[in-house]
Amino acid sequence: MWLLLGLIAITATCINLYMYGSGKDYKLAMAMGLSFTALTVVADYRMVSDWVKAEDWAALLDVVPTMEAALWILTILSILLNVTPILLELKNKK
Repeated sequence: MWLLLGLIAITATCINLYMYGSGKDYKLAMAMGLSFTALTVVADYRMVSDWVKAEDWAALLDVVPTMEAALWILTILSILLNVTPILLELKNKK
C-alpha cells in the first residue's frame, strides 16, 4: 500500500510542477502531493506496527533504520517540491 501511495504522491508532485510551469492553477495538485506523502508515511508506520504485533524483530532490525532515513529525506523533498511554486510566486511578486 505504501508503494502505491508513494507513486501517487510522486505523480501528484510532478503534475503540480507541470501545472505551475504551464501557468495553470496548481494548488489542488499541490494539496494532493502533500496529502499522499502524509498517507505514505502513515502506511509505512502501519507496516512497522504490524511487524511489532507479529514480533518480527528481524524485519524491524533490517528495514526500520534505513526506512527512517529514507522517509525523512523523501518527505522533506516532497514538501520542498510541492511548495516551490508558492515560493516562486512570492519571489516574482516582489
